[in-house]
Amino acid sequence: MDPGIDHTLNWPPKAPTRLSLQLMPERAAFEPTTRTLFVADVHLGKAAVFRARGLPVPQGTTTSTLARLSQALERCQARHLVVLGDFLHAKESHASGTLAALSNWRQHHPHLQCLVIEGNHDLHAGRVHASFGIQSVAGPYVHGCLRGVHHPPEPGSHEAPGTLTLAGHVHPVVHLRSRTDSLRLPVFWLSQGVLTLPAFGEFTGGFAINPAADPEGEVFVVSEQVLPLARKPKH
Repeated sequence: MDPGIDHTLNWPPKAPTRLSLQLMPERAAFEPTTRTLFVADVHLGKAAVFRARGLPVPQGTTTSTLARLSQALERCQARHLVVLGDFLHAKESHASGTLAALSNWRQHHPHLQCLVIEGNHDLHAGRVHASFGIQSVAGPYVHGCLRGVHHPPEPGSHEAPGTLTLAGHVHPVVHLRSRTDSLRLPVFWLSQGVLTLPAFGEFTGGFAINPAADPEGEVFVVSEQVLPLARKPKH
């Protein structure tokens, strides 16, 4: 791991640390104790789905997404992969080209244990064949104070004290503006004990969050590095 480009999130923030996560510019989070990599909203085969429906979109997004996933896995030497929902995009994601790319990726990581927490798109797409060695479950991932789900829980949900919930589904981004330019960047969004991960897939879009509306939350911007979003000073 490169501490110069990752951001370490310690949990709980104002108590003896029970958990440390590395937030990575590959748009993944790594838990080093169990050597588990978390990603959300991979949406494999989404471009193929659009092409199958007659929409002109570029090829190669699945290969690019899987290459970045391999990069993240190799950089942190992960032994486990947990996908927080929407691994596949739709039934058309089972197209031969998409499955061939997935098979090739799996052959490069034969000992990796893979778990998918089913999201709304997975329910429509269906599970990948058992030969891929990827387990899919409906319920949450739970390990110690860490909980992994697809949909972020409603604010005020009663989790056990000190629990950190990792979630997907939202595809959070922020708009950063200057006098002459603007950027739209993916983010990790920590709010009320829920860390929402950025969408991992290449072709996913995003939902613009408003950090000013969540003054107690924290936002970590993803670019070549993962950096906390600076807050404007309160007057």
